[in-house]
Amino acid sequence: MASQLTGPVIVAAQGIYSDSSLQLHGLGERVESNDGRAFRYCKVGVTALVPGKLYQSPAEDTTNFQQLTVTAPSAAATSVVTTTTVTLSANDLAEGFMCIVSATTNAGQVFKIKSHAAAAAAVATFNLEDPVMYAPTGTVVIDCHPNPYKNVIVAPTTESSSPVGAALYKVTAAQYGWLQVFGPCPLVAVGAITVGDEVITAGATTTGGVSVAGSATISSPVGYALTGIADTAYGLVFLQIG
Repeated sequence: MASQLTGPVIVAAQGIYSDSSLQLHGLGERVESNDGRAFRYCKVGVTALVPGKLYQSPAEDTTNFQQLTVTAPSAAATSVVTTTTVTLSANDLAEGFMCIVSATTNAGQVFKIKSHAAAAAAVATFNLEDPVMYAPTGTVVIDCHPNPYKNVIVAPTTESSSPVGAALYKVTAAQYGWLQVFGPCPLVAVGAITVGDEVITAGATTTGGVSVAGSATISSPVGYALTGIADTAYGLVFLQIG
């Protein structure tokens, strides 16, 4: 199905405090509760979610996802073929995104990836949800990334991608559920946090933790402290991830 514009989900097919082996929403789909909180649908990676922890997108794969040269596609093409060889399982990047990062003309386009076959040190064909709008010219280079909400992992001690939400429920490994992205949410503190502080990802000593802005080298902002939080304790943060 081609990319469609839509509004907020009115009735969710899956509750906030549940998990499912079946995918019941699009990855990244956003819902809101009537108390102002917001959540996005995700697939969990190889380890179950832990409440009170911050989660991130899968780590980038610079070998198989980035700086891939491709045969320049024509306008209206619905697939892109690499000339760089890659190793991928079938549909690793399905529901993810492709960006033309370099071309003589018409770089800067982004496409949602519909599907692709497995590749073992071979070229790959990426089928697109929407056709190419403008034909790029010259040497065309792409970057790809899985859907940010596919196979999410706890934010590690060395940040390796963007934060995508916080866990409220122990969603089973490799199953589907919700991450909170906006509103009051409990998170574990790395170092003491004062009410009102801007908090950032900071897993230097605690994976999935947050710290005061400026107190760590890892610094993706995630929200503001609603309460004071002691080191290693859990407290309420007003999330502003998405």
